[in-house]
Amino acid sequence: MGCCDSKFLTSESTHLEKLPTHHQQPHSASRAPAHHPSLPDGSDPESGAAPPFSEFSFSDLKTATNNFSSDYIVSESGEKAPNVVYKGRLNNRRWIAVKKFTKVAWPDPKQFAEEAWGVGKLRHRRLANLIGYCCDGDERLLVAEYMPTDTLAKHLFHWENQTIEWAMRLRVAFHIAEALDYCSTEGRPLYHDLNAYRVLFDEDGDPRLSCFGLMRNSRDGKSYSTNLAYTPPEYLRNGRVTPESVIYSFGTVLLDLLSGKHIPPSHALDMIRGKNIILLMDSHLEGKFSTEEATVVVNLASQCLQYEPRERPNRKDLVSTLAPLQTKPDVPSYVMLGIPKHEEAPPTPQRPLSAMGEACSRMDLTAIHQILVMTHYRDDEGTNELSFQEWTQQMRDMLEARKRGDYAFRDKDFKAAIDCYSQFIDVGTMVSPTVFARRSLCYLLNEQPDAALRDAMQAQCVYPDWPTAFYMQSVALAKLDMHKDAGDMLNEATTLEEKRQRGGRGS
Repeated sequence: MGCCDSKFLTSESTHLEKLPTHHQQPHSASRAPAHHPSLPDGSDPESGAAPPFSEFSFSDLKTATNNFSSDYIVSESGEKAPNVVYKGRLNNRRWIAVKKFTKVAWPDPKQFAEEAWGVGKLRHRRLANLIGYCCDGDERLLVAEYMPTDTLAKHLFHWENQTIEWAMRLRVAFHIAEALDYCSTEGRPLYHDLNAYRVLFDEDGDPRLSCFGLMRNSRDGKSYSTNLAYTPPEYLRNGRVTPESVIYSFGTVLLDLLSGKHIPPSHALDMIRGKNIILLMDSHLEGKFSTEEATVVVNLASQCLQYEPRERPNRKDLVSTLAPLQTKPDVPSYVMLGIPKHEEAPPTPQRPLSAMGEACSRMDLTAIHQILVMTHYRDDEGTNELSFQEWTQQMRDMLEARKRGDYAFRDKDFKAAIDCYSQFIDVGTMVSPTVFARRSLCYLLNEQPDAALRDAMQAQCVYPDWPTAFYMQSVALAKLDMHKDAGDMLNEATTLEEKRQRGGRGS
């Protein structure tokens, strides 16, 4: 693909324009996944680009979790519900969460598969979506999107650097209410053992509700494994979960958000009745909250924790009460959580990668720098044809500027390298794809991904089939959060390298 015809390059000045961005159902399950309106990549816009629900082989999951290594365990439920959750990584580099059940938990594979397909049809940006399951022999596993930024319990009860600010707590409550409302609307109103450990944070710090709570821990298993002090009263009476039970549990999560502690509902209600709201509030907030907003949340928690199920609010009441309290809609969640912005590497193509491809797939700028230093200018041969008249003093000065840029680049003085390479480029007598690639990396190392992308595309203009130009574009696009386009570029670079290995020009 020639750069000058590229969809990323619209004019000589390279103005950028952001673009829109396993297996089939098993015979043991009788349900087919619901059809959803999809994006160009086949994902649902409400789902946070979750992949379609599918069946996984046990060997795939065994590989993804490094043979279910204890180093990959992210959650253990304890003796009463001995189900373990592992993190894992598929061949396409997607991180997953794998919940492994005991062999006796779901003896009927068809029943397990049908339950999983029922949950797997759900797709929403407020859920950590279920993307698959495994039913090989005696094995019973669920596969979900992996949420790398830990649980609400960790951020509320076991924080290290900073507690969750008030506006973020209100966002958590609102997002989980939206998730519960969506599930109810889609015919899945029951949620088992809703608590602060079921609220997860994704790579951007946005709160999501774990899909694992939409299925029981076993065919006949208990729906609540927590302390009975936090269990809905009707469950203690008859052992059954109802939609109203979920509202009660949501009330306990509201108490967690208010207090920063796991307070038994009966104790909290005593404080609320005694109008001791300030005593209920988390002291680590240091008074940095709105009393009016806190009063609204306290009252909502009190309604959710009513003894009689019929006196509790419904899910739409939760959403409508919490929506007006969202006062910082434009502030990213990762900022409010105090965590670094997540930068996702482009997905790795399903073929072996060269050293340059590996470095770009990892977004390892140090390794890219070493490769560009080693390859020097060997790929520039034939890109310039100069007449004798062009060898002027200006030409010698320009080559001297490039030489100074090369020294600065080698010595990792990237700002100086940008200046020197710019002098070389601005003269315009010679064009060098390597100089554009080197300056592109310098821009990346100086947090200027837009300029880096422009240079990588100019390198492609000079040398349309040069894999390095595409590799550099993939890294710049990933830095700009255009991950689908980054993956496309990485694939194109790999294809060009394969052609080169069959007799084409260098990389």
